[in-house]
Amino acid sequence: MKNKVFFWSITVALGGFLFGFDTAVISGAEQSIQKYWSLDGFEHGLTVSIALIGTILGSMLGSIPSERLGRKNTLILIAVLYLFSSLGTALATNWYVFLVFRFLGGIGVGASSVTAPVYISEISPAASRGKLVALFQFNIVFGILISYLSNYLIGQGGESSWRWMLGVQTFPSLLFLVMLRFVPESPRWLMIRKGDFQQAEKTFRVINPQGFEKEMEMIRKDMQNSFATAGETLFSRKNRFPVFLAIAFAVFNQVSGINAIIYYAPRIFEMTGLGKQSALLSSVGIGLVNFIFTLLALNFIDRFGRRTLMLIGSVGLIATLGLVSRAFYLNDFSGLAVTVFLLVYIAFFAFSQGAVIWVFISEIFPNQVRAKGQTLGSMTHWVMAAVIAFVFPMLTENLGGGNTFLFFCIMMVLQLIFVWKIMPETKGKSLEQLEGSLIMHS
Repeated sequence: MKNKVFFWSITVALGGFLFGFDTAVISGAEQSIQKYWSLDGFEHGLTVSIALIGTILGSMLGSIPSERLGRKNTLILIAVLYLFSSLGTALATNWYVFLVFRFLGGIGVGASSVTAPVYISEISPAASRGKLVALFQFNIVFGILISYLSNYLIGQGGESSWRWMLGVQTFPSLLFLVMLRFVPESPRWLMIRKGDFQQAEKTFRVINPQGFEKEMEMIRKDMQNSFATAGETLFSRKNRFPVFLAIAFAVFNQVSGINAIIYYAPRIFEMTGLGKQSALLSSVGIGLVNFIFTLLALNFIDRFGRRTLMLIGSVGLIATLGLVSRAFYLNDFSGLAVTVFLLVYIAFFAFSQGAVIWVFISEIFPNQVRAKGQTLGSMTHWVMAAVIAFVFPMLTENLGGGNTFLFFCIMMVLQLIFVWKIMPETKGKSLEQLEGSLIMHS
């Protein structure tokens, strides 16, 4: 039975693999695409960023089909979007058509970041929920790594190799679509939205064979509770604390500077005096460290807890960002010091924020508004990611590397205070138990 729950979780987490692959694959194809359609600077920028615009839209609207059609049907729609996007971009002979299909892929990424963590959190036993939801983040990182490797291997094939780089995503998209046929609907969604207690019980018997009756009774009580009305809104007084937690967590995730470092790693390494090839090699190192420490976090998130990982990560991020800032202030780029600091930074990030964000946000909202809450957290994350990615080159140019990394360092000091004083621990509690304890803070 544990194997069944793991299979369902890893299947849905494939949405994270496609999320990571789709996001990163353009890096190997963008120069060939610019040349193929003779794009100017604006058109080239739009071609690269159009998927991110789709991601913001997908994360904004992701809760609508998730609530109305169900988690499973929404995931099937996401798989179809990934499939159409990979085929369409690979076969496009018109630039505008190419943009449309990249945009559709971005919508899939955004909707996936809402629906997949919610689904996994709703079918996971409390004791292993952190590990299972964190599979989503693990698969994002894995998808990024595989896209880099795929681009490298396919890139040897000549001028039209960019089509294969984008088109190869068809295979995991098809696999995702087929495997979703063997995944049940979320039992909590069936009970709360459809009133289908019989079908929900079948799934709960697999998830929690010893205590499924108690778990279903808690959900029934939650449904009957005067707070759990059909017209409950996300921004009601009851949900103030979870809303604050989701927004704060998503903002802190991005003002750590993670996407600036991921997107602009070669540029940062070149700023320290490394040659282009060394900078690219260092960027590959970032991908590998990210992958290894995300895998490590999977084994500790349910043992140590979300809050403990965040405390460890915050201290590590403050130290490494402070050292990078100091190196820029003193213009001290001797040896590989900055490269090492950034690799250690990635290790601390992957072990804490990277693994915790999708788990934590998927846990803290009541059943009735969980998808909407996940949408809020995900949308905040993607908007902040776009803002940081957009302003980072201007910040480094106008303020210098020292001030820019000092800003990220100060933000992590604030994050440490937030985690220490405000962030609740969520490990080992059922979603309904968490709902009760978080209501008391609102």
